[in-house]
Amino acid sequence: MDATQPDAPGLSNAELVQLHIRVIALENLVIALLANASESQLAQAREMATYISPRPGFTPHPLTIGAAAEMLHLVDRAGHFRDPPQA
Repeated sequence: MDATQPDAPGLSNAELVQLHIRVIALENLVIALLANASESQLAQAREMATYISPRPGFTPHPLTIGAAAEMLHLVDRAGHFRDPPQA
């Protein structure tokens, strides 16, 4: 084990379920906030997803790739709740 990482006990099934519930709640809260975000804020969220994506010369990590994709997915899902543009 890496000496810089503290020993952490494994999570029980009940703790994993609670963590899953909290992640779902946070995802939906983020979608609600993004639904009212400005175009500039949405562009910034997309830019952050690009920023954490692997850059040329670096080894891609599956968790980072998944996180970036999930960020873009949250922005897209928020679009379903945005008011249509005024004509």
